[in-house]
Amino acid sequence: MKEYPNVTVLKHPVLTHKIAILRDKNTPTSEFRTIVKEIAMMEGYEALKDVMTKDVEIETPIEKTVQQMIEGKKLCFVPILRAGLGMVDGFNALIPTAKVGHIGLYRDETTHEPHEYYCKLPEGLEDMDIYLLDPMLATGGSGIDAVKMLKKHGAKKLHFVCIIAAPEGVEAFIKECPDVPVIIGSLDRQLNENAYICPGLGDAGDRIFGTYKY
Repeated sequence: MKEYPNVTVLKHPVLTHKIAILRDKNTPTSEFRTIVKEIAMMEGYEALKDVMTKDVEIETPIEKTVQQMIEGKKLCFVPILRAGLGMVDGFNALIPTAKVGHIGLYRDETTHEPHEYYCKLPEGLEDMDIYLLDPMLATGGSGIDAVKMLKKHGAKKLHFVCIIAAPEGVEAFIKECPDVPVIIGSLDRQLNENAYICPGLGDAGDRIFGTYKY
């Protein structure tokens, strides 16, 4: 498998197992949604490994002690609507105090280009570690546009987390956003003529919200 700068492709048998369940066209919406959340938690554990901590004094049943804790208000999870919503609960389960923003992009069915329709972000992005969430990195267009939008709002420390990705999308993303680390659950083979990831899992948003027609 080709190595990409600033890109981490996770390798864990439990993660591989869960992604295989997502790929199965017979996996029902309720299970698909649950598995996406579980995968997001696993990816979040890796993505958040370098997050800053601060010393906090607490008292155990035995004695007082100084421990390291994450300052959740300095973190922001930003799903790309609508599929990215499926990953938020997994990340929030790890850090419930993190802020959550939303970016809405849809893909033109003819040109496959992303178009913005919604943007709601918390204040103070310039001081936050921001984790952009989207189950799929296909052409890379949505991820690139979302990064540009976040930077326009002052974001400086960005990370992109997806469940599956196509090499074409990874290459496009790192070319346009070389300063943004990428976490991937599975790097798939290629895009097809309709810009869908192969072998992929279909349309993640449709499968999370039950609007698919397979």
